[in-house]
Amino acid sequence: MKYLLTTTEVYRVESEDEAKKMIEEAKEDNHFILKKYTSEFKERKQKGEVVDSYWKVSLVKTFTDEKEPEFRTQITYANDIESAF
Repeated sequence: MKYLLTTTEVYRVESEDEAKKMIEEAKEDNHFILKKYTSEFKERKQKGEVVDSYWKVSLVKTFTDEKEPEFRTQITYANDIESAF
């Protein structure tokens, strides 16, 4: 039997408010324990000029205990496009 213990999810969002909202929603979700989270402002420059900016949000989620697993969790990923590659 296999148990999902932990996942790390990294997201790109467009604003600091959106990053804060995402973290607060993860804290309130009762499907996992939010072990760690970070958000950082990123800028992409080209020839010294800022061409893109965004917030990078990382969430570390724990689903069950490694030594005494209680819950089996299955994650399904969906994408808006037909194939990523």
